[in-house]
Amino acid sequence: MVFYRLAFKPAIGLYGQHDPSAALFEDGQLVYAIEEERLSRRKHAVGAFPRNAIQACLDYRDLSLSDLDDIVLPYDPSLQWKILPHYLETALSADNWLKRFVFLGDTIVTQVRGQMYPTRQIENKLASIGTPVPPISTQPHHACHAASAFHPSEFEEALVLTIDAKGEYDATTVWHGTPDGLERIRTYPHPNSLGLFFAVVTEYLGFRMFNGEGKVMGLAPYGRPNRTIESALRDVIETGADYDVTDLTNQWGTDAGVEQLESIFDRPRRKTSGAFTQWEKDLALTAQSLLEETVVDLVETYCRKIGTNNVALAGGVVLNCKMNQQIINLDIVDDVFIQPVANDAGLALGAGWLDQSPSTVDQMSTTYFGPSYTTSAIKQRLEANKIEYTEPDQLERTIAQRLAEGSLVGWFQGRLEMGPRALGNRSILADPRTADSRDRVNEHVKHREGWRPFAPSLLETASSEYLGTEQSSPFMITTSTVPSERTDELEAVLHPADETTRPQTVNDDQNPRYAKLLREFEKITGVPVLLNTSFNDHGEPIVTTPQEAIKDFYGMGLDYLVLEDVVVKK
Repeated sequence: MVFYRLAFKPAIGLYGQHDPSAALFEDGQLVYAIEEERLSRRKHAVGAFPRNAIQACLDYRDLSLSDLDDIVLPYDPSLQWKILPHYLETALSADNWLKRFVFLGDTIVTQVRGQMYPTRQIENKLASIGTPVPPISTQPHHACHAASAFHPSEFEEALVLTIDAKGEYDATTVWHGTPDGLERIRTYPHPNSLGLFFAVVTEYLGFRMFNGEGKVMGLAPYGRPNRTIESALRDVIETGADYDVTDLTNQWGTDAGVEQLESIFDRPRRKTSGAFTQWEKDLALTAQSLLEETVVDLVETYCRKIGTNNVALAGGVVLNCKMNQQIINLDIVDDVFIQPVANDAGLALGAGWLDQSPSTVDQMSTTYFGPSYTTSAIKQRLEANKIEYTEPDQLERTIAQRLAEGSLVGWFQGRLEMGPRALGNRSILADPRTADSRDRVNEHVKHREGWRPFAPSLLETASSEYLGTEQSSPFMITTSTVPSERTDELEAVLHPADETTRPQTVNDDQNPRYAKLLREFEKITGVPVLLNTSFNDHGEPIVTTPQEAIKDFYGMGLDYLVLEDVVVKK
């Protein structure tokens, strides 16, 4: 008798406004998972119920909703009341009576909705998919983040750190992971939130929270140490294991914090496009440095207190790969596992695993949990659209040759990746050896700012030679410094300001076809590396279907499109 569990994160009501997803577990093992945005085609699927993702999970095993044994939500509404005093205080401290009235009413309404949502609205929405609705249980937000990091890590024991903007009431949580599960050691309650601190800076620099934090991280290396900026920020936040950022994050959302930065720096928030000033670059560097300083101290402090040298990480802030590398480099740390779907989309994974013994969860070595498409189905689609294609006998060799000649390639194969990184199944590929590759992909393919860097995929066997470490890095969630003798071969995938890179290492067990392509490129060029960026246009989710890949291919400056075993040329 097979036990089926569905876990999903909705994104409406007080629960959370972004990145809903769903995951299907079969006898405790993850078999399918996908973000709603990949199916609805709305970036981050803000405010959405993940109906499409839920249906995709059911379709994968040809199930009806009634075939499920249970459903788990990564949200405990009973904990939401712990944050009510803060929101009431925020409402009552508003600067005029109308704001107070609106905030107070909204606070009470959203709290009540937050209590009712899992039991009433969820059941109603699921009933529109099928009946009867299976039993529904709820688990705490940060506990699900923690399980997503610790359970698939294969650590016997670890410090587990979960950092985001907000769960039900907590923002950063320290856990002790053991074979018995997770023990909460310390909670930093909202609004003492590193995620909101970085979001305030993100908004001040003209980006959008939950979307632009990675851009701030990418902008930071262009900055220079600026004592005036650092001193001003240190006047309103405290860093380290006892950090306190509430002077910037205490009000609802980010607007009040942005206004405070405007006052502190006597500069308005950035509202226009165009080149960043050196001062803005310096601010990005300072914010990044203070974030790193705080999280590094958290790790050092609690590794000592718990008595472990292993660290597991999850939560949206953990997508900051520069910060992650600082943790990996600590003398006190021996090994680190970072959940590749660290943001809220990964909550569905942790919700499905949380009540299991960690020893029963397989090590997470890939994120290929989504749909795949057969060559036969792809041919039918191309023929229906009267698109010519070829089917090379040596596809990897053929495409490697085109890449070596400077072509830009859309690469679509296997199961869709989960998480924010394309890892060789829904990727855009280019020659990594020249800055011209980087510039052409930014301008003609991704249609984005020219200062933003790209990441490489490389054979795992080449890690020591090209990254200076034997450590594998399969998820593009850390950074590395490339040895100086290899930088000329990787100009397109180095950050122009500090010559670091955010690598994906590839081996035959994880992705045999992609590994073969890298080997063929190495035979031609001597370099076992490719520029790899996600297959999507600016502002879009990563492509899911062949039809979406075809559409983007003709809307981008790509030369070739590989769809499983067939190749389309412009």
